[in-house]
Order: sequence, then structure tokens, then C-alpha cells
Amino acid sequence: MSAEHNMALARRILEAQVKGDLDTMDEMMAPDFVGRTKLLPDQQPDREGKKWAYAHFSAAVSNGSIHFEDQVAAGEKVVTRFIVHTTHDRGELMSLAPSGKELVYMRIAIHRISGGKIAEEWGGGSGLSELRRQRLDQERIERERVEQDLRVARGIQQASLPKEVPTLVDWQINPFYQPAKEVGGDFYDFYRFSQGWLGLVTGDATGKGVPAALVMATTCGMLQAVSQTLDSTSPGEVLERVNETLFARIPPDMFVTCFYAILDPHSGRLRYANAGHDLPYLWRGGEADELRATGMPLGLMPGMSYEEKEIVLDRGQGVFFYSDGLVEAHDPKGEMFGFPRLRALVAEHGEEGSLEEALLKELYSFVGENWE
Repeated sequence: MSAEHNMALARRILEAQVKGDLDTMDEMMAPDFVGRTKLLPDQQPDREGKKWAYAHFSAAVSNGSIHFEDQVAAGEKVVTRFIVHTTHDRGELMSLAPSGKELVYMRIAIHRISGGKIAEEWGGGSGLSELRRQRLDQERIERERVEQDLRVARGIQQASLPKEVPTLVDWQINPFYQPAKEVGGDFYDFYRFSQGWLGLVTGDATGKGVPAALVMATTCGMLQAVSQTLDSTSPGEVLERVNETLFARIPPDMFVTCFYAILDPHSGRLRYANAGHDLPYLWRGGEADELRATGMPLGLMPGMSYEEKEIVLDRGQGVFFYSDGLVEAHDPKGEMFGFPRLRALVAEHGEEGSLEEALLKELYSFVGENWE
């Protein structure tokens, strides 16, 4: 099958899943279909398990729609990045009563296609994170069992973060990192170049606990090594090299999102490339604009290329980098902090000396006193 045909098949089955079209799903899945990730906790990995999960999902929600953001195919595999909108208003979902709230989540799906049928499927992304987080309060026994692993992961994560903040004349750099109780794969780092440039990176390895921390630490080391070896002004080239190495060294169901930028502090030029990470915001004159560049997450497929773009920062302007730990925070009613809220806050407070302080004040007010 051609790459275009395989991508169309991937889009078709994703549309069927969102709509709860079980007949189309049944037609498209191979007899020996294997689902490598779960939509619902009790889901089995075979064909019937997949249909069962989406039957339950469709019975609990309405108004499902899907928007495809990016898609690439290589060989038998297709990688699709998409956003789903739906409303939890019909029935119980993941042991939670219908709330009437809209669910919006970004996901990345990987399909292996054989003989015109979907043979395997992986997935990752924000997904039904708000519902899963609510269930954590009901799973205290499991949390006790994994506490030791989380402490180990936290140590790995802290050891991989930069120990010092670079000092540049006429520039202000304010990093802030606060680990959640449930450790994930979030990271940031700085890289010095011989020409006086500064590399800035923020990223997130999928998953939680020790596996995510290990992949995060591995990625940080690779980015550091490749940046120093190339000593290049091309962030896209750095991401290409790291992607090739990660693909051969991490599990097939894991990947890393990463935004990589290189700053020339003398001219204010900022060149950047994005491997599927949350879009930074450029603040200027009371507005917050997204810094967009296309590229798939690291470690998914070999031979990926990453679009490079460039801006020039003037005095008084700034760029805000972040990870999903901020936008996926929830209030006591289950509402997500979200991208629109964050963008509006950056636009409003970007001129302040410490954007960090303003955002954290809004975040803590949003989530309430009992937030973990």
C-alpha cells in the first residue's frame, strides 16, 4: 500500500473510534489485531477488547469530533497527531458520573498496517487525563505500592536537570521546576556553544515513574552530547540526530516531545524546531503568539526531519517555555487549566519582571487548597 493509502486508513479508523462506529472498526482491524495501549483500564488488547472500550466510551459521551494536526508514514507504520472534542454527558466513564463538561485532548496514535488492515495500534498524549487523575483518589493501595519507584524516579529526574542558570548580559532567564507527587518525564536544559550562543530545550517523555525518568535522563544526555559535538546553529539537525539515536534505544510505545531553540544573545535571533511539544508563547506588546514549527516527537520513527523557524527578539520581548504539567492541572470541579487560559495570562503578565510568580498565583488560585 502507498503511504497516502495507509494514512487514509489510519484517519478512517480514528474517526470510527471517535464516533463509536464499531462496524467500521471491525472491518478495518486485522484478525490478529493487537492494541498496545488502553483507552479504559479493563480493556483487553485484542479486537474485541478494542471494540468493547469504544462502545463503553461512546455510551458515555456525545458530540464527538476529531481534528487531524499532523501525519507521517514510513513503511508499515503511520503516526498521526490529532485533537478530539467530546462531551461527557451520557453515562458513567471510568467510574465517574457524567459531568456535562467538554473533554478536549491531544493524542498521538501509531498504527502498523498489514495487507490493508490495522494490525497494531499504540497511543500517547493527554488523552483522558482529567478522568484518570480523578480516579487516583480511589486507588490508594496501588499508590502505596509504587511510592518507592516514584522516589527513585524523582532522584533520577532531579539529577538530570541543570545545576546553574546561564548568565547573559542584557538577558533574563527564569527557570522554574516543581515536581509533582507522581513523577513524569518533564525536563529542561541549557547548552553553551563556542560562538557564544545559548541552546534552550524543554521536553517531556511519555509515561510516569522510573521508565519515564530513565527515558528523560537518556534524552537529556543525548541532547547535550549532540549539541556539543555539532556546535551548530541548526536546532532541527540536533533533533534529527537525537531522534535517530533514541529510536534504537527506547521502547516502541514511548516517545519524547521536545522544543529546541538556539539564541544568539548579541543579535536577539532565536532559531527553533519542535518535536511535537506544547507550543511556546512569544510575548510582545501585550500579545502572546505561538511559536509554531512542525515535527514528530523523538523516538517514534527513523528518518524524521524537523522544520526550523526564526524570530528576532527585541528589548522587552520574551519567550515562555512550559510543559503539560501546567496546562493539564485541574480545579476541584474537574475543569482543566488549559491552553487558552495560559495564553491569555502570558499576554496579560508578560511585561512583569517575574512571569513565573504571576502564573503560579493564578494556578494555585485555580486548583484550590487540596491540590496535589
